[in-house]
Amino acid sequence: MIRLLGIAILSTCLAGSALAQEATCKAKATEKKLAGAALTSFTKKCEKDAAAACDAQAASKKLAGAAKNSFVKKCTSDAVGS
Repeated sequence: MIRLLGIAILSTCLAGSALAQEATCKAKATEKKLAGAALTSFTKKCEKDAAAACDAQAASKKLAGAAKNSFVKKCTSDAVGS
């Protein structure tokens, strides 16, 4: 019984954290129904903001060199949604 309760709590926490993640730039643009110049402008700003946030995360993790570049590239790609 306790084992089942523990599993239920763990699965609830995992599901909650997945839902709490922020939407990607592409998802946000689709939600706002952007097109043309507005889409381009929004995407560029979103990518720039994502890169800055990822760079800050890399700094807080004290990454440098190739590890930092790889982390920032993947983090930005995930945030943009490509």
